[in-house]
Amino acid sequence: MRLVSDPVYGEVALSGSAEDLTRLAEAVARGEGLLSADPSPGGDELAGAEVKEAPGHVLIRRDPERRMLVISGDSASRAVLAENLMAMAIAEDGGHLHIEHFPGHDYLVEGSVPLVVDSPHGGMPSR
Repeated sequence: MRLVSDPVYGEVALSGSAEDLTRLAEAVARGEGLLSADPSPGGDELAGAEVKEAPGHVLIRRDPERRMLVISGDSASRAVLAENLMAMAIAEDGGHLHIEHFPGHDYLVEGSVPLVVDSPHGGMPSR
């Protein structure tokens, strides 16, 4: 799994194998987990992702000291995010998913870091 933090746009690009995305989706659904990424030395890549149970909607944030992506929230909100991540894991063609807050978002809180999740088959559809 790779987690690349974009300092200009403030988003994090998430890519990996179907197994990587499945493990992340499962951790999000459980509300706990620590997953490592494959960062390049000296780059804008994060070292991994941590999932925590917390009250309220999902908050996605960077922990700059640990170079980690932290995902926290209640079980109902995390379940929706987990479903979206799993959908990308099992997608049979390329594509990507933008996960970012907007007013009235049903499971993300304001201040969440935007994520762009690439399909294991590439960021653009193959058809």
